[in-house]
Order: sequence, then structure tokens, then C-alpha cells
Amino acid sequence: MTGLREPGVTELDVAARVVELVHEMAGPAAEAEVTVVRHDLALTRFANSFIHQNVAESQVTVRLRVHVDGRTAAGGGSLVGPDGLRALVGRTLAAARLCPPDPAWPGLTPPSAVRSNGLLDEATAYAEPAARADRVRAFVDAVGGLEAAGYCRTSYRSGAFANSAGQAAQGRTTEAAMDGIARTGGADGVARLCAGRLDEVDGTLLGVRAAAKARAAADPVELPPGRYEVVLEPAAVADLLQNLAWYGFNGKRHVEGQSFARPGTAQFDPAVTLLDDPTYGGAMPFDLEGTPRTALTLVEAGTTRAVAHDRRSAAGAGTSSTGHGAPGGATFGPIPRNLRMPGAPQAAADGGAAGPQGGAVSPQGGGGPVAGAVADADTAALVAPMARGLLVSDFWYTRVLDPKSLVITGLTRNGVWLVEDGVPVRAVRNFRFTEAYPRALGPGAVLGLGRRPVRQPDRFDGSWWEGPPLRLASWNFTGGASG
Repeated sequence: MTGLREPGVTELDVAARVVELVHEMAGPAAEAEVTVVRHDLALTRFANSFIHQNVAESQVTVRLRVHVDGRTAAGGGSLVGPDGLRALVGRTLAAARLCPPDPAWPGLTPPSAVRSNGLLDEATAYAEPAARADRVRAFVDAVGGLEAAGYCRTSYRSGAFANSAGQAAQGRTTEAAMDGIARTGGADGVARLCAGRLDEVDGTLLGVRAAAKARAAADPVELPPGRYEVVLEPAAVADLLQNLAWYGFNGKRHVEGQSFARPGTAQFDPAVTLLDDPTYGGAMPFDLEGTPRTALTLVEAGTTRAVAHDRRSAAGAGTSSTGHGAPGGATFGPIPRNLRMPGAPQAAADGGAAGPQGGAVSPQGGGGPVAGAVADADTAALVAPMARGLLVSDFWYTRVLDPKSLVITGLTRNGVWLVEDGVPVRAVRNFRFTEAYPRALGPGAVLGLGRRPVRQPDRFDGSWWEGPPLRLASWNFTGGASG
């Protein structure tokens, strides 16, 4: 499964050849790093409870960065034959001659061991459209006549890295994801799951959950804005994690003084631990600069421990790369893209009462007049102690108002419910909110943590956000969705 034209030629062979070409064309003193990745992505979309599109693409991408005579340039291409590789090297060297001097060049990754993550599933890598269609059919059947829409996707990556300092690495990985909604009238319910294997994605469980939430979200009432205690389900928690990663634990922003993160400071509630963990599924074991990728603890029991770095931001901070070099890093900075929040410790005698990951338990939830609002036992345990608050399924259209304090504005969607005395009593219309995410997770702000994290897919495969449901003391809702 190389996807390369010549039989037996691997991604590592191509990367090594590009390094050789740089030395042939620019001399032995030229520094070069090359990443070659084959990416197979297949997507089955459905709407109005029917599959309407199945698409698949397979491509090989070659990325080259050179540092010659104190100047740095990068280029890329998809032609891996001799002429294509030579053309890539030629135009990248030509670009370097036109670039300004780069005194902050951090140098190349030295030779270092890269361990395979062992996360390749052949059935997912070779999944046929029928395998994804089976999940869609199960989802549509499970919603019980409601309108259904969404997608099921599978992806496979096989990549290699080589540089002129002698570093070389290879890796392969797979990922599967499903995102579906059920709709009745104007009410939607959602269920999402990302996993390393397609056989971990159960369309029936996801459909049951989405349908229960949609039915429970019918006939919403409008509540006044203000601060409410909330239980955020994993889909909403994923938005917190993504924004914390992009704007808070970004090493470039931290070096530039644009991040809230202060390593060594207790900035979060002791219940909060955050890890960027590419070894946990879906990601390659090395980054764009060839640095080995390992689990990185960003927050430990409420105390900020680290931010993510590539080689350039690490040099500016006087530290080492954490393996977060990525395309666009010079502009956006190094970003943790596999962020997970472990759940609360589970008693051994509990027997896993939270139910299947990403699925649904019997939709009575916490009982009460809005059956199905609470779709799993993990969330039910957080809702039960609430005197008065809101259960929130999902956030979207979130935008940063203040990067330094990470004040975010956005909207709720896919279901909000008023909870009184531990019981969801009414569906509620969507809110607009304005909230500082670090403050919402600050010391004393986390009243409860679910036991079962649920991995949520990103728009792009290879990135994901995993957390349990959260019960938070306060969330600032500033108005209805209409204003």
C-alpha cells in the first residue's frame, strides 16, 4: 500500500531521494527535510435518510523544506516520478534564493528513535463503501422514522520522513468517524464518534442517541439570558478542547505573549487533566519535522504543565520541540490536535455503568417529563445533583473575542434543556454565549466530571477531541440565538 508508481518503492525511498536531489543541486552544505505521505480518504454522506454521495480520494503528498545560505523555503507537490521530484527541488531552491535571511532557523531534527503507534487496522484502511453504508443504514433504521443526515468516513495514512541530518521515520495509521443528526420538526439531535477502527463505530447506538435527543428537544421555550450552571455533553466539551488547543496551548502564541497558559500555575480546577496524545489513535508517530510524537501532559490535576512546540517555537522559548510541527505552523503555530481529558476515576465495583462509548442507554435518562434529554448514564449522574441549570448538547459557530483570556462567543445547537431538581423539565431555545473558557474550567468551577470520555471527530481526519461530560458552576449566556 505505497500508492507510488514504481513497484516496491516506499514513502521513505522517495523522501531519501529528495534529500539526495537537494545535495546534488545545492551542494552538501544544504539542509533539507522531507515528508512523504499517502492519504486515502473515503466519505459516505447521507441526507433525508438516504445515501446521496460516496466519494474517495487517494493522493501522495511530498513536502520539502530547505535551508541554504542562511535562507529558508518550503514547497510541496504530488508528482513522485523523477521529473516531478527534481522539479519540486528546483523550485524550492529557487524560492529560497529569493527569501530574506532566516537567523531564527532552528536546525534539523537529529537522529532519534520513532516508535510505531501500532494503530493500523487493515479492515479500516481497505474499507469498501458497503462497510460505511452498513453504518448509515443502522443509523437510519435506529432513528425510527425521523429524518436523518450525516456522514461516515474512513481514512488511512502511510508516511515517512527523512532529513539531511540523518533522521528517518515511518508510520501508518487509520481512523473512522461518524457524525449524524436526527430531526423531527425543527428539533435536532446529534451523535458523533471517532475511533481508530471502523468496527468500533456502531450506527445503531449513535442513531438511538440522536433520535432520543431530537424527540426530547421538541417544543422549546425561551429563557432569559444570564449565568447558569451547566452540564456540557462531550460534543460541547470538544469545542472547549479545540479552542484551548488552538489559542492556549499553542507554543508560538505562548512565546509571543498571546496565550493564557502559565506553566507551573494552577489555572484549572483540580479535576482537569489534559493530554495531547497522538499515540492514542489516528495520528502519525512523528511530526512534519521528523520529531517523535509522544503523549504530552498540558494540564495535570489543574496545574498547567506545558504548551506544544515545534522546533522554531521551542528555540524561541529555550526548550525542545514536543513533536508538533505541522503544515502552516509558521503562521498558526504548533497546535495540539489529539487532545483528551480523562474522565473521573471509576470505582472497580461500578462495572462500567456509563454504557458503550458514544452510545445511548435506555432513554428515560433521569426520569421526568422530558424523556430522552439525558441519553446516557454518565450524563445522568451529573444532571441528578443540579438544583437548577441547563443541559447543553453542542456548541457551534464559536469565535474568539480576546485571544489572551480566550473569551469565546458562540451558539448552542442540537438540544438545550432546563434542569430543575435533577430532572430535565423543558426543552429550551438556543442561546448565544460569551465565556472565557479557562475561567469556566478554573479552580472550583468544575462540579463534576463524567467517567467515560467520548472521542469527537474533527472536520479533518487525524485530529480529534475527547472528553467526558462536564458539570460546570457557571456559563454566561448573553442572549437568544436570534440576538
